[in-house]
Amino acid sequence: MLKRLGGLGLSRGGVLARAAGAWLTLPSTAIAQTIARTPGISWVLIDAEHGLITDHHFYDLNNAVAASGASPLIRIPADEPWMIKRALDSGAHGIMVPMANTPELVRKVVAACKYPPVGIRGYGPMFTHAAGALNAAYKDAANDAVLVTVQIEHPDAVAQIAAIVREGIDATFIGPFDLAVSMGAEFGGAAHEAAIARILEETHRAGKVAGIFCLTGEQAERRFAQGFDMVSVATDIDTLADGFGAALSKVSGVQ
Repeated sequence: MLKRLGGLGLSRGGVLARAAGAWLTLPSTAIAQTIARTPGISWVLIDAEHGLITDHHFYDLNNAVAASGASPLIRIPADEPWMIKRALDSGAHGIMVPMANTPELVRKVVAACKYPPVGIRGYGPMFTHAAGALNAAYKDAANDAVLVTVQIEHPDAVAQIAAIVREGIDATFIGPFDLAVSMGAEFGGAAHEAAIARILEETHRAGKVAGIFCLTGEQAERRFAQGFDMVSVATDIDTLADGFGAALSKVSGVQ
């Protein structure tokens, strides 16, 4: 698991080498458990930004993932401290914040993830069951245990990446599709790949975990070989669509 609270042998801010994960967009504990029980999956991203998931679902999904042996991470919709608090108080092992474009924004995110005197997070760990500890025991470990991940998906963030990675985060996570669109660059083209390589280099230079979103195992293997530490391999909705499509492609006469 990713969670440093677990006392596993960890590297670069708390993530195992080649930490393969998956994307959960549907608010289903059955799907969450199925994904988390897949051999080789160490984390599941609970997507409350683009998925159909809201904070109403956080507690059950966190516990379904954690009980199945993986770490639940929640992507919140925006860099709002109250959203961070809701995600962490529901037991997430970490959070992911989209469009982390400036060091100032990242500094605010980190402060919202940490209890005083380090940060500003309010105390109320009554439902952190998925994190493996409650109340005082949770508070004592949380500042070091929670994985703080910010998404780099805009040229403004690329331009300031050296400063961003020194703001107390644990990991960067590239959103390659948004990055290409916001750059006005061809996906997979020279400019796009140069930006990805720069983010990877600066993240590792700062001793932090480098992550990136992928949709297939083939893409994930390429990024792991490139040096990324934390890579998604599939999403729930794409896997369902691809699976049904592949099955129907073998049936004649179906339109």
